[in-house]
Amino acid sequence: ESAETIKALKAIKEKLGIKTVLGVSNISFGLPRRELVNGTFFAMALSSGLDACIINPCADTMMDTCRAYKALAGIDENCAGYISKYAGTKARTTVEVSNTAGVSEPGEGGTTNVVNKTTSVVEPLADVIIKGLKDRAAAVTEETLREKEPMEIINGIIIPALDRVGNEFEKGTMFLPQLMMSAETVKNAFAVIKEFIEKSGTKQQSRGRIVIATVKGDIHDIGKNIVRVLLENYGYDVIDLGKDVPPERIVETLKNEDIHLCGLSALMTTTVVSMEETIKLIRSEGLDVKVFVGGAVLNREYADMIGADAYCKDALASVNYANEFFGV
Repeated sequence: ESAETIKALKAIKEKLGIKTVLGVSNISFGLPRRELVNGTFFAMALSSGLDACIINPCADTMMDTCRAYKALAGIDENCAGYISKYAGTKARTTVEVSNTAGVSEPGEGGTTNVVNKTTSVVEPLADVIIKGLKDRAAAVTEETLREKEPMEIINGIIIPALDRVGNEFEKGTMFLPQLMMSAETVKNAFAVIKEFIEKSGTKQQSRGRIVIATVKGDIHDIGKNIVRVLLENYGYDVIDLGKDVPPERIVETLKNEDIHLCGLSALMTTTVVSMEETIKLIRSEGLDVKVFVGGAVLNREYADMIGADAYCKDALASVNYANEFFGV
């Protein structure tokens, strides 16, 4: 029985710690739509510790299951292989849809067409950022600093590269894992630039200062953290107050730090009320502050209803609003 096989796989892995191999497709003999049973059983076996399998590698369902499992289990780092295979494809009906996105897996495939507008030469640092090669960021940044000034690198290479990633993300040809890989790459590049600036005795100019927070009662901060990383990568100083932040603390920080732009996040319908209370307190205190909001439960109409100045549907929209606010 299938259930007994799964139990056996788990027991062998837990008690003996040895490798396992399994012929998967026998489970569906005599059944209609065998590929559905095979794919589901394959996923169950993989999650129970299966190390090797006997399957038909030409069976789309089996290979789809394998790629999805590797992405979910963290074997496919940053979902790079999954994205490389499926970006630009539609769900299959009766025919295979080919990969048309042209997004290469990090470190593989063709050269990214990010060029210096004046020289038509591919900028190595821009290429590294767009491909999300964070482990190469430091070395390439150091090399670039031998030829260019820090602000020239930031404004002429890093920001345009991030813009390129953002545009591809908005078009659906790049995806959130790739966006975050690029953000981490830029973070590593900025660390090198910051160290260079400190050693040279000069000071990097901030594009502006922003307060962000997940509102009171809400403990979800993944989206806010992504916003912070992107804003920092674009050269903004961000005061991140964290999650479950009372309105009073947000207002106090805005006052004490003399900051005029605030981002609020809420991912639960029950905590949007806290977002509205925070905005009302900011207004009642007479602060000259623009508030942008975001979160899975929000939309533009609701943002208008609670008094926000802007609704940002994703992290990139937050950056675009900050750029508009500070005139950069």
